[in-house]
Amino acid sequence: MLVLSRKKGESIVIQDHIEVTVLAVDGETIRLGIQAPKEVDIFRKEVYLSIQEANRESAAPQAQNLERLMQLMAVPKKSGQN
Repeated sequence: MLVLSRKKGESIVIQDHIEVTVLAVDGETIRLGIQAPKEVDIFRKEVYLSIQEANRESAAPQAQNLERLMQLMAVPKKSGQN
């Protein structure tokens, strides 16, 4: 992890097209401004983690669907079918 010290009004640049500027410092709270291309997604970490969890849940097979699939796979073939 790169650790930098910045004062109000100072910035850092990431890969030529993302600029992060310290807008204000109030006690333990820092306000940051982020300038980036529209195609770059920027999320607070807690929101990002919530999105990732929702994606995992939606991609996981639901128990009832998995159970039904297992039942279908166990059905014996009728005679005369391949």
